[in-house]
Amino acid sequence: MGKIQRFKTFEEADKAAWCFDPDATYWQRVAELWKFADHLLRRRCPKGVFRYHTIEEANKEAEHWIVSNASSGY
Repeated sequence: MGKIQRFKTFEEADKAAWCFDPDATYWQRVAELWKFADHLLRRRCPKGVFRYHTIEEANKEAEHWIVSNASSGY
């Protein structure tokens, strides 16, 4: 768990969000964050390249995949 920091300006807070000298611990934390995000937001879309006649047709298919993922209960 990190420590609590206080900032007087948004610029100070923005600068503190960046790590300009990462070490091994930093990269481990980044890898764990991405693994956790992948677990939470896993998308299940069919593999391959799809061809559509209209953008509306493509959007309808994409919406179907989104709804399927949301209703899968993960």
